[in-house]
Amino acid sequence: MDLVISRPEGLYCPPGDFYIDPWRKVDRAVITHAHADHARYGHNHYLCAAPGGRVLCKRLGDINLDTLAYGQSIVHNGVKVSLHPAGHVLGSAQVRLEYKGEVWVASGDYKVMPDLTCTPFEPVKCHTFITESTFGLPVYRWRSDAEIYAEINQWWADNAAQGKASVLYGYSFGKAQRILAGVDASIGPIVCHSAAQALNDSYREEGVALPDTLLVSEVTDKSVYKTCLALAPPAASGASWMKRFGNAYSDAFASGWMQLRGARRRQGVDKGFVMSDHADWPGLMRAIGETGAQQVIVTHGYVATLVRWLQDQGLDARAFQTEYGAEDDDAAAGAA
Repeated sequence: MDLVISRPEGLYCPPGDFYIDPWRKVDRAVITHAHADHARYGHNHYLCAAPGGRVLCKRLGDINLDTLAYGQSIVHNGVKVSLHPAGHVLGSAQVRLEYKGEVWVASGDYKVMPDLTCTPFEPVKCHTFITESTFGLPVYRWRSDAEIYAEINQWWADNAAQGKASVLYGYSFGKAQRILAGVDASIGPIVCHSAAQALNDSYREEGVALPDTLLVSEVTDKSVYKTCLALAPPAASGASWMKRFGNAYSDAFASGWMQLRGARRRQGVDKGFVMSDHADWPGLMRAIGETGAQQVIVTHGYVATLVRWLQDQGLDARAFQTEYGAEDDDAAAGAA
């Protein structure tokens, strides 16, 4: 028996009678992380990793939620369920399912490179591994965080010396906090869009060290805008939120898509920083290999390419069609 199948509601565990990151309303949902494409409102019961509980409630509101510590297990309808670090964002988890000697792992979204804001990825041995493929092409290869932080700090310092704000676009959940955790806060004040600021507080409550940040509504001295780093979701570009900076700013985008030639030009920003919360190609290969799985099921991203590559390596590989991929709901945050 397959421990996970694809249904119109989402990825379903038949013996356990529950779903993993379903996109339609269901009775029981195991949530890998709180990005909008994986965590939807309206389910009757939720289960997630304990470090992600605050963020999930912040995003979804009043929900019926149970949490598990990483590595802790429960048995539901005979299926042993445990959650293990995925290294994607705060509280992100891989879902391990064990039933009648068969072990499957659904990874959700993951990255194998450690960062300062979440528990590092933990490879989990299994017979079948369900993997994302967001950056599933050999061209995607990430440099170290230290190199990216150095580039961001230099860009910010150069702008501040010219009396210009440094506006950096990135997802409000995960990317904004990862940037905050590594930049040099001595360069100047840090201003955050409200979409990120609420989640900053959730990270701090989980013990993640972040520098002090201001909402734009808390800025009383307009000279702050001459030297600040301003973190905002992509939807803020061209929105009323930007008016406070006038014409005295430089903007940039932090994303794995900046790896591609022309991506920065299409975003219409001055600079691009290649920073992703997903595994690059070597990371995908490493994660899949470390599971020891002989069957691999590929979800959202470069699905056909990764399936074909894995088959060429002698693995039993196929795909699930899902509705993942629209990672965040920042599109609604343009004016905040």
